[in-house]
Amino acid sequence: MSINAINARPVHHAYTQIDVRVEKAERAVWVRMQPQGRPCMTPRLLDDLSAAQRVIHGLAKAGCDAHDPERPLYQVLTSATPGVFCLGGDLAHFLTLMERGDRATLYSYAERCIDVLHRSATAYDLPFTTIALVQGQALGGGFEAALSNSVLVAEEGASFGFPETLFGMFPGMGALSLLSRRVSPGLAKRMASSGRMYSGRELYDMGVVDVLARDGEGERVVHDYIAERRNRESGFHALERAAERLHPLSYDELVDVVGLWVDTAMALSMRNRRLMGYLVAAQEKRWGAGTLPQVADEKGLLVAGAGA
Repeated sequence: MSINAINARPVHHAYTQIDVRVEKAERAVWVRMQPQGRPCMTPRLLDDLSAAQRVIHGLAKAGCDAHDPERPLYQVLTSATPGVFCLGGDLAHFLTLMERGDRATLYSYAERCIDVLHRSATAYDLPFTTIALVQGQALGGGFEAALSNSVLVAEEGASFGFPETLFGMFPGMGALSLLSRRVSPGLAKRMASSGRMYSGRELYDMGVVDVLARDGEGERVVHDYIAERRNRESGFHALERAAERLHPLSYDELVDVVGLWVDTAMALSMRNRRLMGYLVAAQEKRWGAGTLPQVADEKGLLVAGAGA
């Protein structure tokens, strides 16, 4: 499929959790997450993101190999959910797998997450730029997804954080690896363990956010950013590749940390599982997504789950 064939219309595919559109004039592909129910990284959302990445990679590589001046040069990941970029991992799914002792499926979920993040972080090994636009909350795995892009654009009032340590877990899908490419390892560890929230303005001042936008102006700022690079992409792409060589993101490193994350999840105490359940319930109350997971307390009594 050529980029001309899809122009500024939706990319027709069996997507149910995302909307994918090409902006031909910008040579950009916009991917908007629009999960049904809780705006978190569900298995279905991961399926759609992986499928979209395969299409985008194919278009970009074919265009690059053919030296097509109209080939896609940018991917923009954002959200269609007002006030939320992504709330992170699917805690309801995690709780279900923990309760039945299904380590293999939990590991498969985590591995799929880092596959998506690694492709984005390495820009498909092409002269290509991945951009994240955060206009609301980016928590846990949502924060990691934003960090995995070459360029992180955030509105001033956007909020970021890693809440995992509050319920005995840690951000295991690349948080430390990705943050350490932007700030010192010591600061990255502090951010990942503190449980505190950071505004887009704070992260811009720290060097985590690359481009800051006023609230409500995020999309315009992304369009302006791409326009300002017009006819100078080769230098910017080379700079991004140089930065990647200076701080390479090792897939094996991500896999090792995922193994530790899964081990930690499977050994999580019942008290911390209940805390996860309360988070799921709060999300279900706001967005709704079907049946809550059931978690047993120390006495074997079932308590309603909740989500993240």
